[in-house]
Amino acid sequence: MLVAFSVAPSGTGREDGSVHDAVAAAVKVVRDSGLPNRTSSMFTEIEGPDWDTVMDVVKRATEAVEPFGSRISLVLKADIRPGRSGEIDGKIERLERAIEG
Repeated sequence: MLVAFSVAPSGTGREDGSVHDAVAAAVKVVRDSGLPNRTSSMFTEIEGPDWDTVMDVVKRATEAVEPFGSRISLVLKADIRPGRSGEIDGKIERLERAIEG
């Protein structure tokens, strides 16, 4: 199961509107989970064997953002393919081969 998610606080009181400290706290939870993951400028992706494993990490990452604002926004997208693993890299590798023709 692959999950791409973005979590950020609002109501931070920061004049510049930055949420990087909160996002760093969430990404640390993901990285500490030991699950395959990657973070881009907009989303963090996680791969795990099942709903419970992946959603536990998403929940804990969301909870890590709580101290940074009065409200939290969570955007989540999932690719559920039972019995598959290695897709966090496999999907990209297949895409790159297709682009190269």
